Amino acid sequence: MEKQIVLQMLNIMKIYSNGVVANEDVTLELEKGEIHALLGENGAGKSTLMKVLFGIETPDQGKILLNGQEVHIKSPQEAISKGIGMVHQHFMLVPSLTVAENIILGVEPRKGKVFIDFNKAVDEAKKIAETYNFDIDVTAKVEDIPVGIKQKVEILKALYRGADILILDEPTAVLTPQETAELFVQLKKLRGNGHTIIFISHKLDEIKEICDRATIMRNGRSMGTYRVSEISTDDMSRLMVGREVAHSFEKEAAKCGDVVMRVRDLTVYNSQGVLKVDGLSFDLRGGEILGIAGVEGNGQSELIDTLNGINKKYKGTIRIKDADIQRMSIKDVRNLKVAHIPEDRMVSGCAGTLSILENLFSNQYDRPEYSGKMLLKRKAIEKRSNELIEEYKVKCRSNKQAVGMLSGGNIQKVIVAREFSSAPDIIIANQPTRGIDVGATEFIRQRLLEFRNAGCAVILVSADLNEIFALSDRLAVMYKGKFSGVFTDVSAVTEEELGRYMLGLEHAEKLEGAIYE
Repeated sequence: MEKQIVLQMLNIMKIYSNGVVANEDVTLELEKGEIHALLGENGAGKSTLMKVLFGIETPDQGKILLNGQEVHIKSPQEAISKGIGMVHQHFMLVPSLTVAENIILGVEPRKGKVFIDFNKAVDEAKKIAETYNFDIDVTAKVEDIPVGIKQKVEILKALYRGADILILDEPTAVLTPQETAELFVQLKKLRGNGHTIIFISHKLDEIKEICDRATIMRNGRSMGTYRVSEISTDDMSRLMVGREVAHSFEKEAAKCGDVVMRVRDLTVYNSQGVLKVDGLSFDLRGGEILGIAGVEGNGQSELIDTLNGINKKYKGTIRIKDADIQRMSIKDVRNLKVAHIPEDRMVSGCAGTLSILENLFSNQYDRPEYSGKMLLKRKAIEKRSNELIEEYKVKCRSNKQAVGMLSGGNIQKVIVAREFSSAPDIIIANQPTRGIDVGATEFIRQRLLEFRNAGCAVILVSADLNEIFALSDRLAVMYKGKFSGVFTDVSAVTEEELGRYMLGLEHAEKLEGAIYE
């Protein structure tokens, strides 16, 4: 039986005002009732293609056919009216509102012309949740529900507005294995009901599990569409990157040195007075990677900001190389040879309006090799910045290009290049490979191992459990501000077991291995 083609994007060309060719003669065809993967490195053109489909960008060439009819989509509202919905990687929910209020936001049922009918809103939210078998309390506030449920609320928002085609951007990035499995059950049901799903992900094993076909992009062009059952993950990677990619690493046994960080009874409240880190104690040694897993919102971000000296309002002690950092400035902490890859590259990782060069040297401009008594040594800075751009394979026109004009993955490369080039003894990496492609991910993970092998101490916070398992020498799980478990033999832990600790279903009575004393 021949499949019905519901959407065709034909020969799409998009050139940005800065001359970057984001899409070059790209064609994408979607069949009704399929889950279609869209793959590619950061900067390959995936996001631009989806922005064109969702009416955020206008193509310079090409056309879009919806059920055989040409359409011109000039805004997200127009895309929604034509049955196209998008669930963004970063949730677009209002935390202080209920699930029902978020679902109907902007299309609220009303009493008369002025007042919102909240009872009807709850009834309609319940009805659509039941229609798609989503087990959700629609009266709960979004700020009180788990991340996995938030993902489902975003999908229900799109379905409530009549989406037949759903674009999901990195939908499993922050989910536990159990939450991912639940989401996949729902997506398969949606597929069975005739919905078409575009699934954007860098997790090739997930694509193999759930997707029917995959369109692979590289450097703004399509490298073809393939039946997922007929192509290996190695072939997918090669088509995305243009070379062989290592998915596993030869990791030699850790040669741990002295303790370089001691944390004792650390307690942190956030700005709203909510307890986020609850009496945490642990040690970190040179030559090891301490992986920290956990569902987002369980204190990881507050822990990292405190260890880096960003947050000064805490109880307990943090000693780095025997120095108490309580009264130290962020620069003082960095001068202890601490590098930091932040969780949000745009908020705290870079200055988007400044150039690549300026971002690369923002933490080391005052070093003797780059700074004279009166003026900066521009030639040395120029030379080194170009070396780093080449070494870290940053796709850009020049070192003078604004960082904010780069793709997400290339912005991450600039941040990683800056931090790794500072000759650190301690690296605190928070989601270092989130939302970046397999080639850049391989590069960053390999560098972390190289630093560890050279005696550097690494704290790795990651929602990517494959990354946590591949790199960690010790593994701690955070749940409600505490370690629910610490594992010294990472190879003996399964994803399912880890997921239970992440969800708080398991909790170790005694934390062996958190402290070395």
